[in-house]
Amino acid sequence: MKKKLLLAGFLCMIFILSACAHKREDTGKPKIVTTIFAPYDFVREIAGDKVSLTMLLSPGEESHSFDPSPQDIIDISECDLFIYNGGENDEWTDDILDSMSGDMRVLRMMDCIDTLYNEEDGGHTDEDPEYDEHVWTSPLNAVKIVYAITDMLAELDADNADFYYDNCKRYEKELKALDDDIREVVKGAKRDRIVFGDRFALRYFTEEFGISYYAAFPGCAQDTEINPAKITKIIDLVKKEHIPVVFKAELSSGKIADTIGEAGGAEVRTFYSCHNISADDFAKGLGYTDMMKRNMDLLKEALN
Repeated sequence: MKKKLLLAGFLCMIFILSACAHKREDTGKPKIVTTIFAPYDFVREIAGDKVSLTMLLSPGEESHSFDPSPQDIIDISECDLFIYNGGENDEWTDDILDSMSGDMRVLRMMDCIDTLYNEEDGGHTDEDPEYDEHVWTSPLNAVKIVYAITDMLAELDADNADFYYDNCKRYEKELKALDDDIREVVKGAKRDRIVFGDRFALRYFTEEFGISYYAAFPGCAQDTEINPAKITKIIDLVKKEHIPVVFKAELSSGKIADTIGEAGGAEVRTFYSCHNISADDFAKGLGYTDMMKRNMDLLKEALN
């Protein structure tokens, strides 16, 4: 509701703001705007310096508490291609996109793959389950999204279409090699379950690789309440199965994971879903595959 109220005011003022706000330099290149890091990095891999690329999230910012600024709305209104994920966390985009006119292209990543429901310990969370929106966490899903982005870039900028498709094919090989490597880790592991002491964004990842999981929360909703009985149950599970690692999400306080790890005698490690990355990692130029390779190394520890 807070975001809806803010957006109503922003949209009423957008033409005034567009006229007087500081505008980004017009480079003559296609302007691409993404909400979160994963598609931002996909565009970097495909397009390089052939496009002007903006990510609305600041590096290190927690994605689930994001509120668009007036400048963010202006950036969307002025871009040639807007890439967002869809789902509950992106509901704020609906009014913005409905207000837009012109030739702007829009890619909703959830439309690129077969969606899965949020689950809680192997079953639906309620009688009306919601789709999990973290579609990019499976490398093979990432391949589908990358091709959809490439097709749109080629339509938008036909002169560089061959460049985009060549990079797409190169990156596809990299993503599939990553997928193969993760499968080898899982195949050779002693156990097949991970414990996540945080909001859970890995439904597509665990489904793809046949990993079972136990999580403190079934998804990433901000209003999820802590269930003390469930936390106790997870601690007991960690003790009983001698689980060596409890995961927390990147850019999370990790308080619940720390509690579970300390009580259960497990180490706490960060699993990267690539909503966003830290400012330091961003400055180093690290990307989706770098984060997934970190995850792969962590799986070796957690599953053995």
